[in-house]
Amino acid sequence: MLHIVACIKQVPDTKIIKMNPKTNTMDRASAPAILNPYDAHAVEEAVRLKKKYGGIVSVLTMGPPPAVKAIKKCIELGADEGYMISDRAFAGADTLATSYALTKALEKIAKQRPIDLIICGKMTIDGDTGQVGPGIARRLNIPPLTGVNKVVELNKEKGYAIVHRKLEDGYEVVKSQLPCLFTVEKDINDISFAPLPNMIKAARYQPTIWTADDLEDVDRKQLGLKGSPTIVSKVWAPPKPEGGKILTGTKEEQVNELLSIILEKKELFS
Repeated sequence: MLHIVACIKQVPDTKIIKMNPKTNTMDRASAPAILNPYDAHAVEEAVRLKKKYGGIVSVLTMGPPPAVKAIKKCIELGADEGYMISDRAFAGADTLATSYALTKALEKIAKQRPIDLIICGKMTIDGDTGQVGPGIARRLNIPPLTGVNKVVELNKEKGYAIVHRKLEDGYEVVKSQLPCLFTVEKDINDISFAPLPNMIKAARYQPTIWTADDLEDVDRKQLGLKGSPTIVSKVWAPPKPEGGKILTGTKEEQVNELLSIILEKKELFS
């Protein structure tokens, strides 16, 4: 029986979020928290694979207590169980520290039930780095298959997975040993509507919550701010683009005017 773990994150809805003009930082209080859209597709794919091959889907997240809502959303989508690591020791983590903490949680989950496949979203909409999934795979020493937009086959008995990876000019077919880790694209599936029984289960569901002390062999120097060598020193909204100029006259006059404008931008050719 397959055991698939989807790593998820609760993020602010970037379609609504505003920038603080005084601090030049995101005003997270200005937007509701949602399940990261790429992660929703990761959970959806995990559930589809469970239905096709049999098994159990677990979800794992790191975050403050309100992140329980994201796990409940995953239960609505068809996940069977949820885990959350929540501790002030994890606060301020960059992608390196986040992948370390999640890896320790995955190791604890694997001792309860061996993990065959880990699925992550391609990236989170509040960070856009795409680094946590591969970071987890590197720490667990399993193959990372990024940009997956189709799962062709999972074969636990023979221990392999076949997927399509999305490239700029097409896709490639990759065969990997299990266990491995996928990061998935949004076009891998369409999110299903949650059936009423799942919604009732989600409303009542309480995930397993661990603190840093509950994890084994943890180096606290690799958690949170202490374990984060990268720092975002400033975030700002890009300036609004200026209005374009409409060229008039004959075709020849428009071409000459356009060439003059381009040649004035000497920095383009330096």
